[in-house]
Amino acid sequence: MLRDELKNRILILDGAMGTMIQKENLTEEDFHGEGVPHCNCQMKGNNEALCLTKPEVIEKVHRGYLEAGADIITTCTFSAQRISLADYHMQNMVREINLAAGRLARKIADEFTEKTPSKPRFVVGSIGPTNKTASISPDVNNPAARSITFDELFGAYEEQMIALIEAGVDGFMIETIFDTLNAKAAISAAHSAINKTGRKVEIMLSATIADLSGRTLSGQTVGAFLASVAHADMLSVGLNCSFGAEKLKPFIKEISDVAPCYVSVHPNAGLPNQFGEYDESPEMMKAKMAEFIEEKLVNIVGGCCGTTPAHIATYTELLAKGYEVRKPSMKSTDLQLSGMDAFSIKSNSFLFNKNIKSESAETSLFCNIGERCNVAGSKKFLRLIGEKNYDEALTIARNQVEAGAQVIDVNMDDGMLDAKVEMVNFINLIASDPEIAKVPIMIDSSKWDVIEAGLKCAQGKCIVNSISLKEGEAPFLEKATKIKSYGAATVVMAFDENGQADTYERKIEICSRAYHLLTEKVGFAPQDIIFDPNVLAIATGIEAHNHYGIDFIRATRWIKENLPHAKVSGGVSNLSFSFRGNNAVREAIHSVFLYHARKAGMDMGIVNAGMLQIYDEIDPTLLQYVEDIVLNKREDATERMLKFAESLKIDNAVEAKKVDEWRQKSLDERLKYALIKGINEYIETDLDEALKMYASPLEIIEQPLMAGINEVGELFGEGKMFLPQVVKTARTMKTAVAYLQPYIEQSNCKGSAKAGKIVMATVKGDVHDIGKNIVSVILACNNYEIIDLGVMVPTEKIVETAIAEKADFVALSGLITPSLEEMCHVAEAMERAGLKIPILIGGATTSKVHTAVKIAPKYSAPVIYCKDAAVNTVYISQLLNPKTHDEFCQKLNREYADIRSSQQKPNLVDFATAKEKRFKG
Repeated sequence: MLRDELKNRILILDGAMGTMIQKENLTEEDFHGEGVPHCNCQMKGNNEALCLTKPEVIEKVHRGYLEAGADIITTCTFSAQRISLADYHMQNMVREINLAAGRLARKIADEFTEKTPSKPRFVVGSIGPTNKTASISPDVNNPAARSITFDELFGAYEEQMIALIEAGVDGFMIETIFDTLNAKAAISAAHSAINKTGRKVEIMLSATIADLSGRTLSGQTVGAFLASVAHADMLSVGLNCSFGAEKLKPFIKEISDVAPCYVSVHPNAGLPNQFGEYDESPEMMKAKMAEFIEEKLVNIVGGCCGTTPAHIATYTELLAKGYEVRKPSMKSTDLQLSGMDAFSIKSNSFLFNKNIKSESAETSLFCNIGERCNVAGSKKFLRLIGEKNYDEALTIARNQVEAGAQVIDVNMDDGMLDAKVEMVNFINLIASDPEIAKVPIMIDSSKWDVIEAGLKCAQGKCIVNSISLKEGEAPFLEKATKIKSYGAATVVMAFDENGQADTYERKIEICSRAYHLLTEKVGFAPQDIIFDPNVLAIATGIEAHNHYGIDFIRATRWIKENLPHAKVSGGVSNLSFSFRGNNAVREAIHSVFLYHARKAGMDMGIVNAGMLQIYDEIDPTLLQYVEDIVLNKREDATERMLKFAESLKIDNAVEAKKVDEWRQKSLDERLKYALIKGINEYIETDLDEALKMYASPLEIIEQPLMAGINEVGELFGEGKMFLPQVVKTARTMKTAVAYLQPYIEQSNCKGSAKAGKIVMATVKGDVHDIGKNIVSVILACNNYEIIDLGVMVPTEKIVETAIAEKADFVALSGLITPSLEEMCHVAEAMERAGLKIPILIGGATTSKVHTAVKIAPKYSAPVIYCKDAAVNTVYISQLLNPKTHDEFCQKLNREYADIRSSQQKPNLVDFATAKEKRFKG
């Protein structure tokens, strides 16, 4: 029904639930009542509880939006899963709340439908992201740690969704997605809930972007997000919250241009002003939303924070004019993968697409899959993992990306390793390094539980390596179905019940059978199938092996001609196994093989991207010998190649090492560069040099290292760096400070233990802590001791802890508008206690103007507004440094005074007095 309506008209989604509830000025008692367990914690702010204690309030909100013209209303269940409800000790009331919320919305929507059957109303269950992230570590000392797992998210979402389906919702709105891994768990849970209840409902996805660079909080671009969730059987995809409609428009256009489903947008009423309020009036939003509709960018329009029925009513007026409906785009036949960035392998080889006339018009480049993070193929990587030397292991991955690998293969299968533990750990570590995490991951294992564990850790669209028919059709189909549910592509090895395909005929037989099973029985997208027809060693001295190279190339061509959109890959290094130890010959074999296999349609290969020769630059004599064995041109090709290889005078022990250009810069520039890029490899060497040049180790921190941190803050503020990069630089700073610590202690420098002690808290009434946790990680990396009091912290506890711990700073966080008032209460309490501890203010609704006008006047010590996570260390270091403290405070006071002056309303007199005093000259 909902899907049918969207074919014919643009639908209106409701506006903000929280904004309307805040207008009711409810008391703490309103959130308590029959059916809600008694607890000592504050319940105000737990809007979902109102479905039980004050259903008339929620009913009023629903009616307001329906009367304004909304076609779709969302249930009051944004945080109604056990993870978020645990903050209120209500984790065991998930079912009751969701049933109540769903039934309430269903009843009211049906009433309106009955009045005007030609305009049916729909109910979608609001599914929020929870207050935890599965892709970012909460622990400064362990970037692989996670506060929540995929399975925990899946269980929480499934429980909520089953209740909502039973309550009669038409679909789910999985919204405000800031971490795609959380969303993938929700998508899996939605599919499971639908299967368990036997009732089909729609799935709608809506992400939120963190800044104008267009990335989510966990670092993904819009394109990467779309690739990650493409497997969802979704009705719509879009964006919500973030900032106002105007700034969301380019990102919605990006989605609209490619989305094969309907597109939604429900933005905030602009950005929060200095007082945490939203200034865009209904008419202002109407004008901006008109552009989305007129340009056919969206199918569903609504509102998020700050919007009201008055805003929604203007959409009704707008749509009354009648507009052409946006049609979903054609589904791409490219293989679309993602890490933090999107990556596509096109289905347009000039050999097989009649619209591409020549190789020069080919736009699909060969994909290099980095092979060095495979314990079975790299002794060094195996040793590093065995030694738990993960920093150096990550360097191997990073080097592959820098050398041109577009996908990183990760394999932990070794008898002396716990492969599952190591796979999870390493993929989590990769997520902490944006230079690696930007590319997709190939999860490689012969053990299904290892593959599945890896899939549950990656927010991007991965490749599974691999599945096959060797155990029969049933296990093959079962694994393929699970891979599809996780949103991954898969490599299919040319194996069946009779073993490995080693001839051209066997290769194409098995690949054809697997293709039809996957596409016809599983519904696997053909472009997500990657065949590996088995690259086997040639020139082994066994005659039957001589055709292995040419048979792979022939099979590749057949697959591309007969199995539409399927891709072809292979482990290239297997081909040259007979010549191990002779790198020059091996590299030539790889280059020649790839040259011909690529022409036949090979899309990708597992290969050391930094050790390939350019085909045209291979020595002509060597090229001839290699071509003979790869293409099996003559019967004596192997014997001739072996003799020629023996005659080569190559010293394989000497390998040229790439010297990074930045290593030629001055010491200060090197330290600054390493910090900005998050490079630990040379930090100790450079710090040893710095210790000889600077008068004290503290000067190294205060000058070159802080110069780097300051630039990070500027780049982040300008949208030129994104959050995972900032966290990575912070960890490099931690490494540097840790190395300098013994020298600081030896020199009896001030601050020899920790740089300072910071008490952090999300204020009373607010349960949001993701931003605070990120700030905590960055500050801890910069050697500050963090005392995190958690969420919903009463003012008294903040003040008592600050005094007891002799804190250097108090950091207050909040996401919702009422938190602004709570921050004022904290400042007043600290003033009454006679404290002079600086206060740091942060959170989505906070602003410099609100801080200057509302908070700072209540406290005689500095109150500093911190716009983002990167600037905290800059401000704190300036306040702690006696040389810069006074100047910083004076500048801050002047700035705040100017802001307060600009906010003062002029002293106006009434019209009669003004008329009497008019100029009469």
